[in-house]
Amino acid sequence: MSTSTDILNLDDVKLLVNDFYGKVRDNTLLAPIFNGVIGDNWPVHLEKMYGFWQTLLLNTPAYSGSPFLKHAKLPIAAEHFDTWIRLFNETVDTHFTGAKADEAKWRAARMSEMFQYKLDYYKNNPAKPLI
Repeated sequence: MSTSTDILNLDDVKLLVNDFYGKVRDNTLLAPIFNGVIGDNWPVHLEKMYGFWQTLLLNTPAYSGSPFLKHAKLPIAAEHFDTWIRLFNETVDTHFTGAKADEAKWRAARMSEMFQYKLDYYKNNPAKPLI
């Protein structure tokens, strides 16, 4: 049920984030990790994610910080990233088409690659501090 509109404003970002994390919370692989870490703080996490994607896609300075460190010690591997990306892309494709939708999928894929690279590096170099 694609709407054929692009990601244009905060309401679009909220639709993307809410639907995506709804899928994450229901996914048998990802739900135990996300629900275990976030617990009852989903509203706070979703607000952060609105700001994160609003900053990346709409050039609105609504997020600052380093998301990698918050994920660095989680028990995640390639299969988790593959599932995360699949769910993210499905969510974007369900609701949006256009340049920003394509950018969202591109940015998510780059983040996934970068996180996996960094996690592999720190796992293989335990003497290196997580920074």
